[in-house]
Amino acid sequence: MAPIPKKPKLNHQEQTLISPSEIAAEFSHHDPTIARINNGSFGCCPSAVIAAQRRWQLLFLRQPDLFYFSLLRPGIDSSRRLLLPLINASRLDEISLVDNATTATAVVLQYVSRAFSERRFSPGDAAVMLHYAYGSVKKSVHAYVTRAGGHVIEVPLPFPVFDSGEIVREFRNALNLAKLENRRVRLAVIDHITSMPCVVLPVKELVKICREEGVDQVFVDGAHSIGCLKIDMEEIGADFYTSNLHKWFFCPPSVAFLYCRKKERKEQEEGVEFDDVHHPVVSHEYGNGLPVESAWIGTRDYSSQLVVPEVLEFVSQFEGGIEGIMKRNHDKVIEMGEMLAKAWGTHLGCSPEMCASMVMVGLPTCLGIQSDDNVMKLRTHFREKFGVEVPIYFRPPKDGEIGCVTGYARISHQIYNTVDDYYKFRDAVNQLVQDGFTCAELYG
Repeated sequence: MAPIPKKPKLNHQEQTLISPSEIAAEFSHHDPTIARINNGSFGCCPSAVIAAQRRWQLLFLRQPDLFYFSLLRPGIDSSRRLLLPLINASRLDEISLVDNATTATAVVLQYVSRAFSERRFSPGDAAVMLHYAYGSVKKSVHAYVTRAGGHVIEVPLPFPVFDSGEIVREFRNALNLAKLENRRVRLAVIDHITSMPCVVLPVKELVKICREEGVDQVFVDGAHSIGCLKIDMEEIGADFYTSNLHKWFFCPPSVAFLYCRKKERKEQEEGVEFDDVHHPVVSHEYGNGLPVESAWIGTRDYSSQLVVPEVLEFVSQFEGGIEGIMKRNHDKVIEMGEMLAKAWGTHLGCSPEMCASMVMVGLPTCLGIQSDDNVMKLRTHFREKFGVEVPIYFRPPKDGEIGCVTGYARISHQIYNTVDDYYKFRDAVNQLVQDGFTCAELYG
């Protein structure tokens, strides 16, 4: 019988702290010519975890039947079990592993769509989501809710933003709008960390407001959260919560967890169907509960779901483990963001306490950023001419604003980054300013 990949020992006292040269070696597969300050988009995976993934892949290729019947489910269950204390969930059957946060969103929204089609929800009932929700999530809400007869309310959010109270007020206003229109809010979709622009939202307070206002279900999209900031299912209190493990938690792409809160008996007796949550891909395990359904959706590569033990072994080599990594990433990204803003005479897009491991930094107004197309072309220009990979956000001027910052770069900090990555970006922008460059030149 082929051996199962060895599970790690997690005794921090027995671990030797990893050195800078060893960190560099773990990420030596990264392109050395690129200043990669965009961890937030696709994440990263150290060589040690890639090697563990490869061992799982070879176990399948060596003896597929043994892998399927004897190794796969125990391996996935091991990963799920290790996640429980990291997110403070109390029950293993509340945690499922899926491909990514987009898949998790489909799980939740198909559940809502079925409720409309089965007349458990009424035509015109509402789903509330943020204007800055991730693009695929916004499209999913419209695809599943609007087409099923529901109504979508978008919450406008301010940016730049330096007071979480502004976010809370806008959210309350959206729920009050639903009341004025006599709509029952069946679902609220709330980001924990918005993607573009990136801001950490007060999810615990927003979920509490949903409970006070009678919102049926709350889904928190925490795509960036695990490994980026502390998350606690009991404190947050959402019905559904998802986060990618491949963005900030060092798993290979792609894998996410989806938390589905188990309901109290009183809630079940109120006549609402809570067990009708299924994976979008129907396979042999359909009807056996989402965790089991998700563990087998047909022949595919499940290796990214099996390496959580090795990820925990990797992060245990850092002072403070994953918590220490999160704190250092936060402190460093704020330091680098402030350095860039000072060099360019601009500002950050939010206060440091509203950031995790990413921050928005204003770009000089003389670059002439005037559209979403401008920022996409400018991003390509930074990549191809300067070897800098960084996403850029267009913030349209509001009525009456003159000379305001319209372009913001979203910089990330992960353990492989060095200060030279940010100096390279600083110098690239300074070179464009010195040359009198504007985005109009990208259309020549």
